[in-house]
Amino acid sequence: VQLEESGGGLVQAGTSLRLSCAVATSISNIHAMGWYRQPPGKAHEMVAWIRSDGTTHYIDSVKGRFTISRDIVKNTMDLQMNNLTPEDTAMYHCAASTEVGLLSRGSWGRGTQVTVYS
Repeated sequence: VQLEESGGGLVQAGTSLRLSCAVATSISNIHAMGWYRQPPGKAHEMVAWIRSDGTTHYIDSVKGRFTISRDIVKNTMDLQMNNLTPEDTAMYHCAASTEVGLLSRGSWGRGTQVTVYS
């Protein structure tokens, strides 16, 4: 599955960004999708995932600030990020797989950079 992220940028703390992941196929048959990020000098971490049944999960540091969603008409998955902090600075990648547990080894996009300054 080919994935392409967009929407990253350089923003001030407290503002918002909306990342989008365009999928080159129908996502109606993709059971798990998610967003990973890699801060400078650190390992990748899962940020949020969404199943085809609409179930979502977020890591504690983004709960209440980030919202993951998918649009089966547009074949996209979005990540609305509000109240950004410098700790959210990272390269963000979208991922897709047959199940949540396999996302880290599934299809990934090349990433979009998010940089938050205080």
